[in-house]
Amino acid sequence: MTGRRHVVVVGAGPAGLAAADAALAAGAEVTLIDTAERPGGQYHRMLPEAYGATDPGALQHGYRSFDRRVRRVLGHPRCSWWAESSVWALERRDVTGAGGAADSATDGPPLVHVLSGTPRRRHVLEPDALVLATGAHDRVLPFPGWDLPGVYTAGAAQALAKGERVAVGDRAVVAGTGPFLLPVATSLLEAGSRVLEVLEAAGPGAVAGGWLRRPWELGPQLGKSGELLAYAAALARHRVPYRFGAAVVEARGDGRVEEIVTARVRADWSVVPGSERVVAVDAVCVGHGFTPRLELPVAAGCALGPLSAGSPPGSAEVFVDVDDDQRTSRRRVYAAGEITGVAGAPASRAEGAVAGWIAAGGAPESRALATLRANRDRGRAFAARLATAHPIGRAWPGWLRPDTVICRCEETTYAAVCRSAADPTRTEPAVAKLATRAGLGPCQARMCGPTVAELRRTAVGVGAGPHHRPVAEPIRLGELARPPEPPPGSRHPSAHPDSPVEESTS
Repeated sequence: MTGRRHVVVVGAGPAGLAAADAALAAGAEVTLIDTAERPGGQYHRMLPEAYGATDPGALQHGYRSFDRRVRRVLGHPRCSWWAESSVWALERRDVTGAGGAADSATDGPPLVHVLSGTPRRRHVLEPDALVLATGAHDRVLPFPGWDLPGVYTAGAAQALAKGERVAVGDRAVVAGTGPFLLPVATSLLEAGSRVLEVLEAAGPGAVAGGWLRRPWELGPQLGKSGELLAYAAALARHRVPYRFGAAVVEARGDGRVEEIVTARVRADWSVVPGSERVVAVDAVCVGHGFTPRLELPVAAGCALGPLSAGSPPGSAEVFVDVDDDQRTSRRRVYAAGEITGVAGAPASRAEGAVAGWIAAGGAPESRALATLRANRDRGRAFAARLATAHPIGRAWPGWLRPDTVICRCEETTYAAVCRSAADPTRTEPAVAKLATRAGLGPCQARMCGPTVAELRRTAVGVGAGPHHRPVAEPIRLGELARPPEPPPGSRHPSAHPDSPVEESTS
């Protein structure tokens, strides 16, 4: 025993990597877990080294700072890097006594069940503190034909372009809402696709009202502004039109997408009659914001809530509730990054650094923490501004037809969801799920869950949260039957607590 805290960090994107860095600076032993081969998440996804790519530092904003952090964290003797590993379950270890009070010896973070290696081996970690930085994934609203081959989520198209230099098509359209459409279109252009147009569903008034409200608050976000201007300049060089108040409302094709129907949409995203256009394409990339990956926070027992008072009215999205030190409602469990609000990589890094430092037992009055918290708070204000500028319109279900597939895994149609909502015997979410099978397929409602919940909430006022998954990742019965193996050994040299690494604010 070394007497040091053992901090487990799940997720090695900007938030998780910053958390690991700060926890090491505070003197903890750190286990950093991620499903990917390399740290960085989607934001810092780059070509594999085997491609012999150009220096990535010359291509991506903030990459050199990120690369220094990766080398510092992964090369640290107190850090265990578990690449290509997945946390498939969290097991709470509360024990209550006769009076109902939790036993302080066991009322800690949950046990972390991990699958790692090839062949995959099962391990169980018992951390002193747990930092969850699991990120978010694309949300895509369904429309007729969205299940055709050639229709991609915006994030998947960008991952193929950035990570493999694969062009998803020769004639592509990018559509949805939010500033993420800009880097997606730019990545497609760099991979060799011809981007015909970018369609932003929010109207110019909504976008301007969200972004230009109290413009003096945008001063600290000049780095983001420069990044967005660079993307806009790339689109301008390639003469890619950017259309506000427009959406893809249908995809058509024989066996794969061959054309799309676009239309102007009102502020509530209802289609303006007579504005439909048919565009020949071989790829369409769609993204309507992000959904936080909350299965592990829910499994840990963390409380969820809306983003903030700045969220648009009627917003159904929830995030992990955290305090000023990134503590969740669960003792010694911390959360950082997009599971607490989609605010961009700089805010995620600041949140991660605060979470890692506090989780490792670092002094809460550290001077560097004040700077990190200030950056974090500006990021939260940015997230609220983003939600206001790019809200999901309530009339988007008007795009749907009865035979439109809502759950692609189980091929559940819009008509089936509506029938279930109208049946008084199926008002309970669990009963409705069994009746429609929406959310019972391989993705376990990760893609369709928010949509089904919103459709049911609109119809009957009840929509179950789609994030409850006791088994967070697929595990084979053979893997489950084998007893867990001891975690690989780690070295524990002496070190002195330092201060949270301020590079996390970059």
